Amino acid sequence: MKTPHSLLLTGLAALLVAGCATRSAEEIDRDALQVIRNAFRDEGIARVDRLDQDEANAACSKAQGAPLSEAATRAIESASAKTLRPPTGGQYLGDWKRGEAIAQDGRGMTFTDPANLKNGGNCYNCHQITKAEISYGTIGPSLYQYGKLRGVADPASADARPMLEYTWGKLWNARATNACSQMPRFGHNRLLGEDQLRDLMALLLDPKSPVNAP
Repeated sequence: MKTPHSLLLTGLAALLVAGCATRSAEEIDRDALQVIRNAFRDEGIARVDRLDQDEANAACSKAQGAPLSEAATRAIESASAKTLRPPTGGQYLGDWKRGEAIAQDGRGMTFTDPANLKNGGNCYNCHQITKAEISYGTIGPSLYQYGKLRGVADPASADARPMLEYTWGKLWNARATNACSQMPRFGHNRLLGEDQLRDLMALLLDPKSPVNAP
């Protein structure tokens, strides 16, 4: 008996063979997506509607890594900027110790997770976080000494305000400043709550955080 995975691969292979000679790229993409939809089902909190792309995802996927046009870039960044929400009460920083735990936590969003489970940030999967890290992803830039390199010696000072707002925006919806950013839109997509975002902000900007250690 063939497994769903093997059926998926077989179906995709058949589409590629038949499509290369007679179908356009758009038709192949459409049919391949249908095969994928047929191979999965809603289960728990993991639902098939995750395959639905918003306009930004569709544009960036279609570009396949090539630069977007200036007009498309401006449109995505402008629309994303409108989704930004400042923290309630203007409080940007939480507890860096909780933030470090969130950054190291990769759980969440799978079909076995209960709906009330708080997701982790999974930050280490794409970034170096502290000097002590011996294994980390490199899709994103290193975050080691993030606040120190940006001159945030006192997050409570007026001078730190622009960096607080910029960093919050990156965590909320990174596409406001980078149209095809691969960074999760933690706030916009409700992957993390405000309290978790504050704790990550503290991890990045608190001088006492290991991120900013010598």
